[in-house]
Amino acid sequence: MELTGEAYWLPIIFISLMGLSFLIYAVLDGYDLGVGILLPADAEKERDIMIASIGPFWDANETWLVLGVGLLLIAFPSAHSLILYHLYVPVTVMIIGLILRGVAFDFRAKAPADHKDLWDKCFKAGSLMAASSQGFMLGMYVMGFDNSWQAWLFSGLSAVCVTAGFSFIGGAWLVLKTEGELQLKAARWTRRCGILTAVGIVAVSIVNPLISPGIFEKWFGSPVALLLMVIPVVCLLAFVLVDRYLAKFPYQHDFGSWIPLASVALIFLLCFIGLGYSFFPDVVPGQIDIWQAASAPEALWFILYGTVIVLPTILFYTVFAYRVFWGKATHLNYY
Repeated sequence: MELTGEAYWLPIIFISLMGLSFLIYAVLDGYDLGVGILLPADAEKERDIMIASIGPFWDANETWLVLGVGLLLIAFPSAHSLILYHLYVPVTVMIIGLILRGVAFDFRAKAPADHKDLWDKCFKAGSLMAASSQGFMLGMYVMGFDNSWQAWLFSGLSAVCVTAGFSFIGGAWLVLKTEGELQLKAARWTRRCGILTAVGIVAVSIVNPLISPGIFEKWFGSPVALLLMVIPVVCLLAFVLVDRYLAKFPYQHDFGSWIPLASVALIFLLCFIGLGYSFFPDVVPGQIDIWQAASAPEALWFILYGTVIVLPTILFYTVFAYRVFWGKATHLNYY
């Protein structure tokens, strides 16, 4: 049956809002997960500065994950059930990792001095668990929740590369927020993580069309195929810009220290656009589309009223927090 009116466009609005939430989460919580992953084992003062750089932001960044999952649950309940059915174990691992990060963040500053190193290791472990489980889930999603060894192998590669991607943007964040020797280290970390991130993007870009004739047709048989090539070209240019900028780092007066972070955020945006274009209108690849999974229009209207209030509120306090705590990181103090 052909859908018209609100039954047609309300699900499109909600899948767009959900995608926006997950994109902002990937950028914002991505960098603070990356900072946790990059914590060095042998430099306590550097770890202090690194954690201080994310101190005012990290827990608020996770709000976007809650919003995205909440929209999925309420607007597309059948898709939520299907996705969670397939991803129950990695979701559990992710939640354990996020809890471990939260506990470690507070305890490292309040526990006895000889326990601080242990809690820093817990923060790093929690960051690794959260990032790698999210990468594994992305791989399983792209493979349509297939249970073959190829799907598991690809999901493992996705876990490694998403972890590298979060480390990539985490290193770029540290280039912006730190100074001196730590900033130079962050520049090296960022260049190395950029290589693995690029490998992951190329792998997903190759696998997607190979496993799905529909995706292949969208990218290579569409009248706008040439226009779509702008996405990988700009993505490549952003990778090159980050690498070339950091190859000659540092610069006088900290010139352009925002360039790596802005470039990596652009890469994340382009990847989300590519994934969105590949799978739309499916909310579960090859199984269920947004109109089949959507709640009744009356329910979507009710949710939309709340979203119109909640989303700008989250955006406002996010922008406000970054405005207040802008500048180089200093030691994080508890009073």
